[in-house]
Amino acid sequence: MDAAAKLSTEATVAETVQAAPDVSGAKAVEQPKSDKKPVPSRRDEDKLRIFCGTANPALAKEVCDFLGLPMGQIFLTQFSDGEIYAQVLENVRGADVFLIQPTCDPVSHNLMQLLLIIDALKRASARRITVVIPYFGYARQDRKDKPRVPISSKLVADILTTAGANRALMVDLHAPQIQGFFNIPVDHLFASPVLVDHFRKLNLPNLTVVSPDAGGVERARFFAKKMGAPMAIVDKRRTEINVTEVMNVIGDVRGRSCLILDDIVDTAGTLVKTAQALLDNGATSVSACASHAVLSGPALERISNSNLKELIVTNTIPLSEAGQKEPKIKVLSIAGLIARAIQSIHEETSVSKLFS
Repeated sequence: MDAAAKLSTEATVAETVQAAPDVSGAKAVEQPKSDKKPVPSRRDEDKLRIFCGTANPALAKEVCDFLGLPMGQIFLTQFSDGEIYAQVLENVRGADVFLIQPTCDPVSHNLMQLLLIIDALKRASARRITVVIPYFGYARQDRKDKPRVPISSKLVADILTTAGANRALMVDLHAPQIQGFFNIPVDHLFASPVLVDHFRKLNLPNLTVVSPDAGGVERARFFAKKMGAPMAIVDKRRTEINVTEVMNVIGDVRGRSCLILDDIVDTAGTLVKTAQALLDNGATSVSACASHAVLSGPALERISNSNLKELIVTNTIPLSEAGQKEPKIKVLSIAGLIARAIQSIHEETSVSKLFS
C-alpha cells in the first residue's frame, strides 16, 4: 500500500471511531472546539482604572486606597525646553479610565499635562475617559464682564472635550452653570458633606453661616440648612482683579459665632476683610471654610495676621510647605467622596445620593 492510500485509510478509521455510538449508554459531553473564541466576562469589559498627573498625586493615592485599586502607571517628564512628555505604561484597551488632575498652580502646565494624558489614553483605546478635576482652573472667567475678554472656562471645556474626555467629574465649581459649557456629561460634587460633618462636631455656639458675596448665597443657604443655623450675607464690591472692598453686612451677627463659607480662597483679601467686617458688627468669633485653598500671593501672611480663628479647607489642591505650617489652616480630605462618586459612575448608579 502506497503512502497516500495509507493516509486515506487512517483518516477513514479516525472518522469512523469519532462517529461511533457510545455503547456505555453515558451521555456524551460536547467539548468546545479549539478555534472557538472565549466570551469575555462583564468584569473584563468594565475594567476600572485610575491614573493621575503630577498636580495632586497624594489625593489620587487616597482615592485608590479607598477603592482598593492600584494606581495606574504613567511616565511623565519634560524636554529641556519645558515641553511635556507623557506615556501610559500599561494596557488600557477597553478600560473605564478615571484621570485625576486639578488644574491648580502651575495652572497652564497642569492643564497641558492633563490634555496630553487624555490624548494618550484615547489613542491607547480606553473605552471611556472621565476627567476628575477636583479644582477647575479658569472657572472664575465664566462670562464677559468687560469688553474684549475671553470666556476662558468655556474654552477649557471645549479643549478637554476635543482632547478626548468622555465625561467630567468636578468639585465645587465657582459657578454651577459652567456644567453647561461642556458638551459631555458633568457630575458636580460638593465638599459640603465633609465640611458640615466637621463643624457639627465642633458644635459652635450661636452659629451664623455667612456668604462673603451674593454669588455664594445658594451655597451658604444649603450649608446653613444642614447646620440648622441662620444665614448672613456680606455685600462686597470688587474694584479690580483680586481686590475687593467690603460694603455692608446683611443680617444680624451681633453676639454670634460666624462661619464664612466660600468655594475659593485665593489671595485671602476678601476673606480677611469679610472677617473684620463681621467682627466690627459685633460677631464674637469668625471661622472660615472653603473647598479650594489656592492661597496665592500674600494669602498666608494675611491669614496669619488676621482675626480669623481658623480656616478649614479640603485637599482638592495640595498645600505648599508654608501652608502646611500655618497653624490657622486645617485640611480635610475629600478622597472618600470622590472615590464613592467614581464607583457610582463606573457602576452607573446615582451620584446625587451622596448628598441626600
